[in-house]
Amino acid sequence: MSVLFAGTALLPEGWAENVRIELDPSGDIAAVTANASPQGARRLDGPVLPGMPNLHSHAFQRAMAGLAETGEAAPGSFWSWREIMYRFAGLVGPDEVEAIAAQLYVEMLKAGYTSVCEFHYLHHDRDGAPYADPAELSWRIDAAARQTGIGLTHLPVLYRWSNFGGVPPHDGQRRFLCTPDTLLGIAETLAKAWAGDGQRRVGIAPHSLRAVTPTDLAALIEGFGAIDAGAPVHIHIAEQVREVEDCVAWSGQRPIAWLLDHALVDRRWCLIHATHADAGELAGMAARGAVAGLCPSTEGNLGDGLFGLTEFHDTGGSWGIGSDSHISIDPVEELRWLEYGQRLVQRRRNLASAPGQSTGTALWRRALAGGAQAAGRNIGRIEAGARADLVVLDGEHPLLYGKAGDRILDALVFAGNAALVRDTMVGGVWRIEAGHHPEEARIAAAYRRVLQKLQ
Repeated sequence: MSVLFAGTALLPEGWAENVRIELDPSGDIAAVTANASPQGARRLDGPVLPGMPNLHSHAFQRAMAGLAETGEAAPGSFWSWREIMYRFAGLVGPDEVEAIAAQLYVEMLKAGYTSVCEFHYLHHDRDGAPYADPAELSWRIDAAARQTGIGLTHLPVLYRWSNFGGVPPHDGQRRFLCTPDTLLGIAETLAKAWAGDGQRRVGIAPHSLRAVTPTDLAALIEGFGAIDAGAPVHIHIAEQVREVEDCVAWSGQRPIAWLLDHALVDRRWCLIHATHADAGELAGMAARGAVAGLCPSTEGNLGDGLFGLTEFHDTGGSWGIGSDSHISIDPVEELRWLEYGQRLVQRRRNLASAPGQSTGTALWRRALAGGAQAAGRNIGRIEAGARADLVVLDGEHPLLYGKAGDRILDALVFAGNAALVRDTMVGGVWRIEAGHHPEEARIAAAYRRVLQKLQ
């Protein structure tokens, strides 16, 4: 059993000093003791936080970040960006998917993300033909996670149609298309292969109400319930105003309202974006215990709009953060965007925290809890029984001079753009030490070769 010693660490009950953290051989935390002796333990070189779950990722999109920022004849939108993404998605094969994901996951680990929920809708070959193994590209995501050591919740995506009511798909979507049976076969294969693996979890993802019919949705949820009744279910929803309008035209209801009325939404569910939710929908999500999956840097980049965070807090709602299209890979930026967006709209400050409460700590804690719930894994806490996913900040950095307790997280989130993560542990294994991953040079070289080929 290995033992760590932190001068200060964020525990579920708050900041604690002189914390002894004992790890068992499986990669879980065996015991946590505050005000303890460092004898026989490895001393950590700065404040220690639970690692952040990243609850929404499309890994291949990292390689197109920055390639969709050219002015257009008509005002650019999510829909015009999507056409660029479709063209890019048509270029990447298995080797490219694995190399891009591995580079992305190294960057996540360096930023303080210790697990990722991969919302994976790229299933087929470039021409839309199935691979001999329908799970080929899912295995490539798994290979990237194994190379880097990041924790993984893999979410194979059902995508069948191009708009509400079963409108036939178009050519740009050919690599995504599956039947519920095919998709469930992929999920079951992965679930069997990863049984007992503390680093991996399989969930399921109906892409959106645009991309599945009610019949598809019911078949998917029922079928997956027979595989793993407690596993996560993620869905894109209410990201765009046009999406809301199209849903009303199809069903007479807004998308979140329709989902709450027609599916057994509960704590397993993560509603990605939920940007254009009205007060009733926010209250309904909170009442069901669903997580709102918020991706502020991507939502800002795409011009989506702002989620009703303060209203959701008022209803007791849970949320977490994701980097989605990976225009940015930094939990600090996601949390800062989340809070600053609300400040700009409401012209008030410290909206994510209660009176007298640290805003940085409130944001970090809520993102940990919502992200862990969305991942369906025992992560996001430094306590006995949880996975040993830890982030050590650089205690010698000037931004942290004189900071203790909540002021550490206030400085991390709001006091600058410096990289403050020094070391990252996932499942009891150090994946980043002194800012470096042991395989980063090899992984970066493979990524460069992919970019040269794609360009």
